Amino acid sequence: MTRPMLLNAFDMLVPVHQSPGLWRHPESGVERFDRLDYWIDLAETLEDGGFASLFLADIPGIYDVYGGDEAASARGGVQFPLLDPLVVIPAMARATRSLGFGVTASVTYEQPYLLARTLSTLDHFTEGRVAWNIVTSYQDSAARNLGMSGQIPHDERYDRADEYMEVMYKLLEGSIDDDAVRADREANVFVDPAKVRPIEHEGRWFSVPGAALTHPGPQRTPLLFQAGASKRGQQFATDHAEAIFFSGGTPELVRRWVDGVRDSVEAAGRPRDAVKIFSLATVVVAETDEEAQRRLEEYHELVDTESALALFGGWTGIDLSGADPDSTLEYVATEANQSALATFTTLSGGKKWTVRDLAEFVAIGGRGPVIVGSPETVADELERWQEEAGVDGFNLSAAVRPADLERFARLVSPELRRRGLLPEAEEGTTLRERLTGAGPHLPADHRGASYRRAAAGRRGR
Repeated sequence: MTRPMLLNAFDMLVPVHQSPGLWRHPESGVERFDRLDYWIDLAETLEDGGFASLFLADIPGIYDVYGGDEAASARGGVQFPLLDPLVVIPAMARATRSLGFGVTASVTYEQPYLLARTLSTLDHFTEGRVAWNIVTSYQDSAARNLGMSGQIPHDERYDRADEYMEVMYKLLEGSIDDDAVRADREANVFVDPAKVRPIEHEGRWFSVPGAALTHPGPQRTPLLFQAGASKRGQQFATDHAEAIFFSGGTPELVRRWVDGVRDSVEAAGRPRDAVKIFSLATVVVAETDEEAQRRLEEYHELVDTESALALFGGWTGIDLSGADPDSTLEYVATEANQSALATFTTLSGGKKWTVRDLAEFVAIGGRGPVIVGSPETVADELERWQEEAGVDGFNLSAAVRPADLERFARLVSPELRRRGLLPEAEEGTTLRERLTGAGPHLPADHRGASYRRAAAGRRGR
């Protein structure tokens, strides 16, 4: 039986997301990234193309590592200026019927009490089509601008995130009953106070005594995404994630991560396939292989290598300004995104990456593969990756935005449908139902489900 292929578009409310310099391409439309109709049009295109969701990345700071300041990032539009992805989702949801929306929010800088309200609001307004990409963040610039002297150490960020999730589960799963909102005119009762409970959380990092501000949405807890590939990040994903996003340049590398996660999930008592796993890819497609290759050559002519190194510096905390282009990268542990640097050093399978190699690779598609060819060739390669890496689908990034996603929807989606690989959405289902094939709420074997009211009484909460 053909295994379905799940697709998310991977994007960001910025001029340059993963491909520095490509904003200058004649077909680029990202100068309109700050217009609402840009994002509504994209959402409609993705829905028509059979995408399950639009996954929106976010960072809470400016990339200011390269050269010691933000000049290179600003000049190249490298994830700056950056709009708030939470604001745009209701408008895109209003214009679509089945497309889901994955939104990134940081457990390091967002207060859980208010974030629970925001996510519940989005769950209501999207009718259950929202996911939360849980991140701990990795930028010193964000820490400084949000009142801290520097980042919390890498593993401690995840320890703190575990308690954060406990607070979120208490608020989203255990504080307000499904039938608390009665709107009973005759009884003059809008909310039944007997069905609302304070969570009384007192922990190492958080004190949240009160009840949730918002009644449960269709999913209660939005679908939970996570993207950490470090050892501690993978443990956090095992404990909490329902879907995981990896960025790796080869199927063999991604397969190592995939097998590790599935082994850990199984060891924790959950089904081996309880977590859906996605891998990053950038697709350059045209009517023929030759046309697609010519298109890629056009892209390479517009690559901005300085901006690519500014992007890499932001990910890793490593400043490569002034480095010899032919010098070899070495792994250095930092408190930033550890998996980003490891991809090009300790996890590179023996390949020695120079600074020049790195800049040219990152400049189109970030840390994932670039798949080039006709619709048939692209579909073949996606199938090969799915089989060899063991992933459930892909987070697809565009080099030229939004043109590459539009071309994918027009050229590749019909080919995937012809092969029976692209499942059609059933209108009215939640994003959790669409991606996992299960019900709208956290499954009973998920850690968060233990905070529901019946279980909460047994646990003394």
